[in-house]
Amino acid sequence: MTAPAARGVFVTFEGGDGVGKTTQARLLEEWLSGRGRTVVRTREPGGTEVGDLIRDIVLHHRGEVAPRAEALLYAADRAHHIATLVRPALERGDVVIQDRYLDSSVAYQGAGRVLDGGQVRELSLWAAEGLLPDLTVLLDLDPAAARARLDADDKPFDRLEAERDDFHARVRAGFLALAEAEPGRFLVLDAAQPVDDIAAAIRDRVAALL
Repeated sequence: MTAPAARGVFVTFEGGDGVGKTTQARLLEEWLSGRGRTVVRTREPGGTEVGDLIRDIVLHHRGEVAPRAEALLYAADRAHHIATLVRPALERGDVVIQDRYLDSSVAYQGAGRVLDGGQVRELSLWAAEGLLPDLTVLLDLDPAAARARLDADDKPFDRLEAERDDFHARVRAGFLALAEAEPGRFLVLDAAQPVDDIAAAIRDRVAALL
């Protein structure tokens, strides 16, 4: 009789732009792969061919995108991404590491765009058929410090990165409010800490899930 596949684990990384999500996701992927786990690393928006087309609209479209239209585009990406990539990976027993998920929609389109955060969350949950991560790592950093990191990268800003300081302050507050409301799901870390210290804290939490 064939043994059942190990349970898949869904880990998401959240936080403002420039907090180090990509670096920490890569380090976690390397650690898990070294332990023999199959890892699927992905992102939202994007992660699929359809998602990449939507990503180009929401992040790089030169004209205005109405806030509600923006929220719906992110939800459309999420619905396709979860159905075609994330759920199949979890059902195989893989570990999914994802850069941004529904909490970003609540923080950016809810708090940032001043839409109803509860409605944005419900839209996302409907799109994802109720799927929540096993762990959400929130890398928290003062927006001014995050902006300095982005400036140092010397790359063009996307539509959200280019928003005003008050927008990014609302986004940060939105993320922290989400973490406070669901402390069991969130691991909040100071993104100003050394990279290796952050990675160690994430590994400790993920190890408990495996």
